Amino acid sequence: MVSIEAEALPAFPAGENSRLGFPRGAFRSATLADIPFLRQLYWSFRMEEMEPVPWLQEMKRAFIDGQFNLQHRHYVSVFANADFLILQDKGKAIGRLYVDTSAERWHIIDIGFLPQYRDRGRGLAVLKAIQRQAQSCSASSVFLHVERRNIRAQALYHRLHFHEVDATDTHIGMQWSTV
Repeated sequence: MVSIEAEALPAFPAGENSRLGFPRGAFRSATLADIPFLRQLYWSFRMEEMEPVPWLQEMKRAFIDGQFNLQHRHYVSVFANADFLILQDKGKAIGRLYVDTSAERWHIIDIGFLPQYRDRGRGLAVLKAIQRQAQSCSASSVFLHVERRNIRAQALYHRLHFHEVDATDTHIGMQWSTV
């Protein structure tokens, strides 16, 4: 039996990330060598929702690994023009930012940090930097999706003047206008 973790995943597109204007040490482009870190990060996002599931830990891990693989394949195929970035602190990987700045409306595909780096203003700083850069590059807006149950993230986006533009049963689409 081939382990899900050993399953070959597609490489990240070669994003330019030149439009973001972040300080160079704050991020770097993701590579396939980052998959173990990104898998750990994804697990940290999903751990809480899996707690009540009466499965063995190995089954939960296999399920989440499979979900990670599906998400990775989806992101790199659908968002081929996006920048897939590893957020860093003193050279250490602490999170990820997937963002597509190739169109007039920028799209934050995903942003997240390891648990020990959450609630420290890092997400706020990254989002403000994206907003500033979107304005300076004459983007029309910045768009993202947030899970309905992620009330804390929604509150952050509201503080940054993102407004609801669409919704499904599970997610809310939010947009910030540069004008």
